[in-house]
Amino acid sequence: MIRAAELFSHMGLDPDLTDGGGMDVRTPIDGSVIGSVMDADPIQWEESVGLAEQAYDRWRDVPAPQRGDLVRRYGEVLRYHKDALGRLVSLEAGKILSEGLGEVQEMIDICDFAVGLSRQLYGRTIASERPGHRLMEVWHPIGPVAVITAFNFPVAVWSWNTAISLVCGNPVIWKPSEKTPLTAVACTALLRQLVDDDPVLHGLAQVVVGDHHVGQALADDVRIPLVSATGSTRMGRELGPRVAARFGRTLLELGGNNAMIVTPSADLDLARRAIVFSAVGTAGQRCTTLRRLIAHRSVHDQLVESLTKAYASVPIGDPLEEGTLMGPLIDGAAHARMADALTAAQEQGGTVHGGGRALAERWPDAYYVNPALAEMPAQTEIVREETFAPILYVMPYDELDEAIAIQNGVPQGLSSSIFTTDVREAETFVSAGGSDCGIANVNVGPSGAEIGGAFGGEKATGGGREAGSDSWKAYMRRTTVTVNYSRDLPLAQGVHFDVQ
Repeated sequence: MIRAAELFSHMGLDPDLTDGGGMDVRTPIDGSVIGSVMDADPIQWEESVGLAEQAYDRWRDVPAPQRGDLVRRYGEVLRYHKDALGRLVSLEAGKILSEGLGEVQEMIDICDFAVGLSRQLYGRTIASERPGHRLMEVWHPIGPVAVITAFNFPVAVWSWNTAISLVCGNPVIWKPSEKTPLTAVACTALLRQLVDDDPVLHGLAQVVVGDHHVGQALADDVRIPLVSATGSTRMGRELGPRVAARFGRTLLELGGNNAMIVTPSADLDLARRAIVFSAVGTAGQRCTTLRRLIAHRSVHDQLVESLTKAYASVPIGDPLEEGTLMGPLIDGAAHARMADALTAAQEQGGTVHGGGRALAERWPDAYYVNPALAEMPAQTEIVREETFAPILYVMPYDELDEAIAIQNGVPQGLSSSIFTTDVREAETFVSAGGSDCGIANVNVGPSGAEIGGAFGGEKATGGGREAGSDSWKAYMRRTTVTVNYSRDLPLAQGVHFDVQ
């Protein structure tokens, strides 16, 4: 098994960074210790926030295109070290190597996007009702940004926030998941190679490792105007009010309970392939994982039969080995939650195919599982919950309106999809009366997204948007500016107030 220290060396980083003492880091591949990190103490915390404040005072005055040049150079560093960093992602998070490499490519893509954005932080000019006046909007940096990330995408989500935040003029303080801190140490170390020799840039990228107490400190600190957090809905319910209590902003990317509707006209082979990747990829541990399949009664049985066969043939094993399509769950707690969910599904009238632990004799300290398919008579209580595991609940429907109602009938609202060759069904699904999710796909599974579009969801998913489109506005503050270039002082709305 390749070790984290070796991968750090491949990236030109000090291998001693993987031996920080304090908290052991275990790979989900076999459960062995691959490194250690030191938890942030109050002194380190104060130092990190202080450095971020100082960096903000300098960085906000750097022209945005020059800020973009730093991000451009970071993207080149990531290109050069893509293989080693992708392997580190797979080693620490347990996702297959193709996905680990893909996650680093996502970092590169957002850097490219942000470089272009650095010359497009546009405001607008607004028609003034007063003669001799100009009305406009101007966007300014907001200040130090805290980024809290989850284990399943240990580097991509940080890069979404960081690349955009940097070109907007803000430093970043990163709290990674305690389950995947080594990738955070590596990413910030690579960035610091570009910044720490320049006093203007020192302090732009910080990482603080720790449990929920660190997240609470971020939420409560008035020096941090924006907290961007990715994780469970439960986490968001705790963090959001804490930040709001001090009038800070949050950008929340929380749970997803994503559905696919398969209509009678669908290309079933295309749908089957999309279903398997969307439901099984990353061992079901994506916020966009397909968790609910809503199939028309005319195709339901055929689809279940083909999926059951496909599930039984999914190659499960070491995610670093070629040919593996499904690696392990992150830990034993994730396995326990999956087992509990399948028990609940059976108790609520479901018929379960697959599931259960796999490869336990080879790796007793790791948690590989067989993907599970649960035929459900209706959308029961367990189906409305998000279980971060490869469980796909399958339900029949008769009319499209019924299918859309089932899809929308959960607390979460992240990603959704429909497979159909009927243009009316497709347009209905993406219309105002269709999917209520932040992402709605036609003949594409719900899992995964491109950088150019805004990523995020509604309802209990938190309402945040990251990555593309105009998501950059979350990292800036807007000022409405009025310039009077006349010699008169007319008031708006026709108000007269003459002072002699």
